[in-house]
Amino acid sequence: MKQPNLFSIRGGFLTAVFLVCIMVLSLYANSQRRKQYSNRENCFCKDSATKTSTPTRETKVKRDGMWTVNSINRLGNQMNGYGALYAFAKMNGKQPYILSHMHSYLAPIFKITIPVIHDSVAQKIQWKGFHPSNWMREEYKNISGKYVKITGDPWSWTWYRDIRDEIRREFTLHDFLRDGTNEQLAKLKGSRTNVTFVGVHVRRGDYVVHMPRDWKGVIGDRAYLQEAMDYFRKKYQEPIFVVASNGVPWCKENINASNGDVYFAGDSNESTPANDFALLVQCNHTIMTIGTFGWWAGYLAGGEVVYLTNFTSPKSTLPQYFHFKDTYLPEWIGIAADLTPLINDRWKTMKGWV
Repeated sequence: MKQPNLFSIRGGFLTAVFLVCIMVLSLYANSQRRKQYSNRENCFCKDSATKTSTPTRETKVKRDGMWTVNSINRLGNQMNGYGALYAFAKMNGKQPYILSHMHSYLAPIFKITIPVIHDSVAQKIQWKGFHPSNWMREEYKNISGKYVKITGDPWSWTWYRDIRDEIRREFTLHDFLRDGTNEQLAKLKGSRTNVTFVGVHVRRGDYVVHMPRDWKGVIGDRAYLQEAMDYFRKKYQEPIFVVASNGVPWCKENINASNGDVYFAGDSNESTPANDFALLVQCNHTIMTIGTFGWWAGYLAGGEVVYLTNFTSPKSTLPQYFHFKDTYLPEWIGIAADLTPLINDRWKTMKGWV
């Protein structure tokens, strides 16, 4: 009878042992995997990039309802609304959405991140209106409502006190705008080696009549602009003033450009503000007269900001809605306006005013 092959028996035995080991290890691994996924703290959620614990109340609130803001007027007012929505939604742990009209204004210029709500959806929602004052109040940290729409034209640095970097990041210029305006500034600089760029925004347009007639106030005149520019001329060796306005012809007639340090930008076309705004933001410092366009340019540019202050008479009702200290940052430099044109409506006939 043929003797059994010991090597074959030993090989079969080792193979069986190996298969049993593989089976045991597989069962162990499966049990560990089931244990892992049964533990919520180790759950790798579908919509998360990191491991998260059971959703907190704050997480649930952020996904509950919608907050938005009305979309009115031109660029500066649109930025007011966006900034207010961002600040109030963050304070209250809500998810903000902007309307498509606001998106069409801001998205071509800035790298904004708030998502858009489609018009067809927005029209079906019963919004709860929230009309804030133009300065921060403690109760704004506890606004109730699932579907809230911020109304009016909210405008105050006090809402951004603790989130200034975030607001400035929301209004980051698109690369093509930033690069294009930097090329323009480089050409203006030329061979000069110690240049300081000062953006100058001069608000004209409808405010030439609207401000003195309806608000009993004045706008920046030639004397104010001269004083503000002289401040920078004394402080910096080679300032270059980049003037943007919706009244460029008036600026060319009333701003002294004989020193060769003034550049007039744009063509007064308010429907295409992107280039003018980008130029102002890329400057080192800012001179503004009145209005939100110049305010936002100064806020985003950083550096020193000179602004027109106390530009309303005691008869004006504007201070009921507009507080200088809550609008202009404490470190900004205010130059008091000359109110004499308001006496007996002299602004109607003064040369250089209209």
